[in-house]
Amino acid sequence: MMTPKIKNRLKVALAVSEKTNKWLAKLLGKDEKTVSKWCTNKSQPSLETLGKIALLLQIDIREVIAPLGKPVNKKQQEVNYG
Repeated sequence: MMTPKIKNRLKVALAVSEKTNKWLAKLLGKDEKTVSKWCTNKSQPSLETLGKIALLLQIDIREVIAPLGKPVNKKQQEVNYG
């Protein structure tokens, strides 16, 4: 079974908060290229860093973490695998 690729919603959270990668990089003491990679999901910040980002943006951490997989719809729940 393949493990789903983890993604974040940092780009969206920054846009909604009207903040830039440069602003975030400066406050976190990170390189702008690092933050850019996070925003494009080429790499991921640690959970601790995501928590700091949420605090800086004054949002719930769940707003910067993308769900793993699609929600199960009713039809999928009714499938009999037995």
